Amino acid sequence: MEQKRFSVVLVYREFKPHLLMVLAQVGYTLLYFITETSFNHGMNPYVYVTYRHVVAGVVMFPFAYFLERKARPKLTFALFMEIFLLSLLGITLTVNTYFASLQYTSSTFVASMVNTIACMTFLIAVALKLEALDLRNPRGIAKVLGTLISLAGVLIMTLYKGPVVRNLWHPLIHIPRKNAAITENWLKGSLLTVSSCVTWSLWFIMQAITLKRYPAQLSLTTWMCLVGATQSAVFTVIAEHNRSAWTIGFNIDLWSTLYGGVVVAGLLTYVQLWCTEKKGPVFVTMFSPLSTILVAILAYFVLGEKLYLGSIIGTSIVIMGLYLLLWGKEGDQEVCIKTEDKLQCCTEDPECEI
Repeated sequence: MEQKRFSVVLVYREFKPHLLMVLAQVGYTLLYFITETSFNHGMNPYVYVTYRHVVAGVVMFPFAYFLERKARPKLTFALFMEIFLLSLLGITLTVNTYFASLQYTSSTFVASMVNTIACMTFLIAVALKLEALDLRNPRGIAKVLGTLISLAGVLIMTLYKGPVVRNLWHPLIHIPRKNAAITENWLKGSLLTVSSCVTWSLWFIMQAITLKRYPAQLSLTTWMCLVGATQSAVFTVIAEHNRSAWTIGFNIDLWSTLYGGVVVAGLLTYVQLWCTEKKGPVFVTMFSPLSTILVAILAYFVLGEKLYLGSIIGTSIVIMGLYLLLWGKEGDQEVCIKTEDKLQCCTEDPECEI
């Protein structure tokens, strides 16, 4: 009995990151529909982003303060400016454009476009010489082909809407639209989504750099939320002149703000940072198509949302390219493991050669 319990614990420890990432994608799936419902109800996306990160910062602060008292490095002015820029990229620009795009497209489209972040991150990393690229190696070629295939899928989703796929039955849940005309501006929504993915990719790269100098995940999450909320508040004051937009009642607007702040901006951000530290960013990226599939299933079969042929074709191509890119990236980890083994060999045996 004791041996069986021990084996269960070992399996749990081995697959804990997998389980957490699956749950994270379920959490993101619910986010698409909760926020879309709130925006259709009349919630201003910029106000939502501000409130959401205020909630996240307040909730995360006591955990960060008490649990990382000894691990948290001293916050210098240079480091604070780095966090300021990190918040600008990851929250003020990325999240605001991301949720604004939901007003003009659909949750299925936006969830599909998120899969391109891995490819965009790869392109930016290569341009900044942070990513090794060997075209003589099959895995290096796979990186390039995967990136090109994914970008082709993005172009199809952006430029080709295609016919509507006929619903098989009436929607089980109906989400009312506040203004149907807004949701038809597909090109504007597509450009906003692409812009969000680009800044999101830059945020991932900078985040990895900042974590080396500030290896306190809870504290970094808290700082980003609070600084990002301040930046977003300033932007919202400039962009939204209607004071009534800041008022939310005891309705879906409040629940979406609490869910987005506590679960997504707080808990899921920390989960992703933890999984990135344990398994690497490639592992975290591999789970993004799961959210796309869940969103498409719920949107089409449960909510009766319009599903366009262009989105189906483009999403399939993007996912194919993504996994080709990830296969190529796995080669980098194998090289790192072999290099570490050789370095360990040299430490134990000075006569070995690298």
